[in-house]
Amino acid sequence: MSRHRFRIRFRKQGDLRWISHRDLLRTLERLFRRAVLQLAMSEGFHPRPRMSFPSALSVGVEALNEVMELELVEDLDASELLQRLQQHTVEGLEFTKVEALAANSPKGRVVSVTYEFPVPADRREEIAASIERLLAEDSHWVTRPHDEKSVEVRQGVQQLKLNGDRVRMQLAVSQESPARPREVIAAIGLAGLEDEGHQLTRTIVQIEESKAQ
Repeated sequence: MSRHRFRIRFRKQGDLRWISHRDLLRTLERLFRRAVLQLAMSEGFHPRPRMSFPSALSVGVEALNEVMELELVEDLDASELLQRLQQHTVEGLEFTKVEALAANSPKGRVVSVTYEFPVPADRREEIAASIERLLAEDSHWVTRPHDEKSVEVRQGVQQLKLNGDRVRMQLAVSQESPARPREVIAAIGLAGLEDEGHQLTRTIVQIEESKAQ
């Protein structure tokens, strides 16, 4: 049975940003079945739909341009698949683009992610100075609380600037550059603002452009 692969872009907003990645998978499975999609399934005793996420999203983060890949055993046009997803989606989950992939193309690999975070007006001058100091450093080490592991995050910061009322950061995605957005926020003095209602948003997930082999 032939398989047909698709790359899907979507937004995850509102209250839906508080669900875990596992709950998102369950939500999508139900949505796919409502849309009467013929899903390709994994093998084994507990088959699951063949879908993948090059970069899972942290709980509490709003997403404007997420990416996933899905396999079907029916040959749908990308525009029809997008229409079905849009018709059967739930509040907070908006599908924006579907792209058909070649059967032998490699899975998408994320090379960078971009985030934005609001800065209160009375702190923007201070934060602009903090950004300059961080970018001037050759390295910046942080200790992750759960495993007490120290990691260097400065080299993973490809771009960091105060753009109007928001900090915008582009982070490399690799084992050598393991920077996380909340670690960068803390490094420039904005830790704790999420607890006060300020929202971290992932705006771009950049996929490596690769050709079928």
